[in-house]
Amino acid sequence: MLRIPGMPLLPGTLFRDVSKGHYPKPQSLLNIQGLSMLNDRQQPAPIDPNGDVVDISCPPVGASSIYPPRSGPRMPPWLAYDKKVLCFSAYFKQTLQEVYHAPYLIRKVKIYFYLEDGTLEIYEPRVDNSGIVQGCVVHRQRVQKTPPCDNEFMSLNDLNIDMTVQIFDRQYHIIDCDQFTRDFLNRRGITVPDSMKIPCDPSNSVGNREHLGAVNPMEKKHAFAQFLKYDRQILKFQAYWDDRTEFGDVRKLEICYYLADDTIEIKEAHIRNSGRDGPTVFLKRARLAREFNGLLLPGQMTPITLLNVLGTNMRNVRYCVDPLNTGNKDIMYYSERDLQIGSVINVYGRAVIITELDPFTQQYYRQRYGVQDFTPLAIPTRSDDCTDYRQKERILPPYNGWGSYEDSVGNCLSVEPKPPKTDFKKFIKFDRYVLRFGAKMLSTIKENCERIFVISYYLSDDTLQIQEVAVRNSGFLGGEFMKRTRIELPGQEKFSYKQPQYYMPWNFFIGSTMSLKDFIFHLVSADEYTLMFMEHHPEQFIHANLSAIMQKIRSALQNRMSEFAGTCVPDGYNLENKRDVFVSFESFKGALIGVLGKVISDHEIITLCRHFSAEQTSTSGCSRVNVKAAAHLELKRALWNARDDMMEHFHHINPTNQPFLPESKVRSTLRGCRLPFSLELIDNILLILNRNECNEIEICDLMNFIDVSCSKGCDMPPVNHAFELCPKIPFQHKGRLVNLSCFLSKLNLPLNLSSGTESGKAMMGDARILPPSATEELQLHNDKKQNDQNNMNVKN
Repeated sequence: MLRIPGMPLLPGTLFRDVSKGHYPKPQSLLNIQGLSMLNDRQQPAPIDPNGDVVDISCPPVGASSIYPPRSGPRMPPWLAYDKKVLCFSAYFKQTLQEVYHAPYLIRKVKIYFYLEDGTLEIYEPRVDNSGIVQGCVVHRQRVQKTPPCDNEFMSLNDLNIDMTVQIFDRQYHIIDCDQFTRDFLNRRGITVPDSMKIPCDPSNSVGNREHLGAVNPMEKKHAFAQFLKYDRQILKFQAYWDDRTEFGDVRKLEICYYLADDTIEIKEAHIRNSGRDGPTVFLKRARLAREFNGLLLPGQMTPITLLNVLGTNMRNVRYCVDPLNTGNKDIMYYSERDLQIGSVINVYGRAVIITELDPFTQQYYRQRYGVQDFTPLAIPTRSDDCTDYRQKERILPPYNGWGSYEDSVGNCLSVEPKPPKTDFKKFIKFDRYVLRFGAKMLSTIKENCERIFVISYYLSDDTLQIQEVAVRNSGFLGGEFMKRTRIELPGQEKFSYKQPQYYMPWNFFIGSTMSLKDFIFHLVSADEYTLMFMEHHPEQFIHANLSAIMQKIRSALQNRMSEFAGTCVPDGYNLENKRDVFVSFESFKGALIGVLGKVISDHEIITLCRHFSAEQTSTSGCSRVNVKAAAHLELKRALWNARDDMMEHFHHINPTNQPFLPESKVRSTLRGCRLPFSLELIDNILLILNRNECNEIEICDLMNFIDVSCSKGCDMPPVNHAFELCPKIPFQHKGRLVNLSCFLSKLNLPLNLSSGTESGKAMMGDARILPPSATEELQLHNDKKQNDQNNMNVKN
């Protein structure tokens, strides 16, 4: 069948080709070289006698072919011209009725012609603040031509520069096109004229003429700009109103001028016992007029004036606004220029005189107006004015015993009492900070003296709690002895108006005796945390202040240094030779108490012994073999083989190839090279590596330590690296042995020792004065003697 180009696919428009006599059936299967396959070859498209490629499945486009006969593309138009759009720039005129000297408005548009289906779209670019609804003017569609050719659609031949097209009763004049459109039309043999200029827009010309015609244009002032610039800026003036009549006096006022909106507020400063206890607002915040001629009637002052009001009800009312504002009266208001020292302000018939300015107002007038003289004016007085009231200390009624003292104070200060406020900052800072002391009760009953207590002091709210330690067969049950509460210091009058004093942290120290709820306790010990906390806060705890303790001892031993040294060391030979001399805690305490007496407390002695302690921490329980086995086990489990990269990193951070590196660099290298070690295992490894005098780690020892290839198989099972690999036992015997030589050097007093006898060289009361090596030999001798005694007891 033959299809006539340009005709729709309807019955009667197809004709039979009489020259065609062979009607083969389409072959869908082929046999090529013995293989059966599907025939996917496309049949050649029919060719029109004019040379155009005809495709009966595609609608015709009313334009001639751009290719010679029999040389066009064998593709349908929707595929050949896919995503190919012709773009034209055009404009149309919109009539204006409300603008004088501007009959029309020029509006620019873009005309897009889609080659694939012959559709057309018109779009107007958006312009900010234009006041016109812009965007898509004509949606994409096929547009009919104007009559009498309204049975045809617009094609490519109808669009060109300097052409006017009518689309939906609107005339569009094309003035330009893009480069692709120009090249495409030229290839089709269509001549494209040069681009044209858009005509001048009369509406823009009128606006420019009005802008240029104004000789002195008024400065545009945004209504909100003043508020944003001067928000929260207030000018304050001290003033007075002289009302010295028969029953009046001089009224002291404070004028507040708000720069944000030019409003004025006046407050009155009442004198105590003046009889004026009402509100202090003298003038409510508002704009203050210069002249006051009485209150205006309702409707007398309106923002607009209405003319020719027609209608009988509120629904069908017609009115006209008076553009001249007939009858409107301008009101002059006070501004910041009118407020100066000595100025008289008319406040609705009352003459208010300004006498003084605050510092901010003075600085503002100095910068803004160049005013330099701010001498205040004197305020007139009268003989019968009330004298100024001097506030005295308020005496509250005595405490009646009900509730706490703070609750009673709240009932006296306010009719509606509020709960006492707690120090929230102190609670956040010292929450869970507890000082614990061991104590014994002092009593005439023998059984009470053997009871053991733990006093807990909570720093967050200064409360106390007492727990009793249960002792077997003592007859006393352990547990809570006193609930957590604040306790007043003894010796205060209970039913008094003065605020009671409570126990504070510095009232607790070892050796003190205190009365808690009619029970007397003697503090005998403290835990390690309490001692460390008190030593880290010496400004708060005087008994843990090392400097104050040394100064006290230095002043007390100024003339008794030889007596103290002789009590500690009968023969001062070791002290004169600058050798390290160690004494026990009991001997050092006995010597200090024997010389100073009750001047020094047990807590101060413990602080000295802890600071000058000669005890050494216990040796580490880490085994190099176990740590190495645990490290190799982790390396093998993680299949880590980046030893060469780690060595290269060491060369990068150590270009001079130093054999030792600081511990911080070695630790960061182990973390950065992603070794499969936990933090606890890294600490154990760094603890057992070889170090030099500067406490630096040997790199060669570390690389050999993690070399898995040189080690044999590890039979060590996985262990907890934090607790089981290297048990860390805390050191709890600090201060049992005192370095006397270090203490005397810190004391810095002359010894003035005399030569002692031979019998006193080795003994100091009940303690020996020995160097560290001799102390170890003595300990071994005592242990051997104790073992022999135990063996003899077993034989017996």
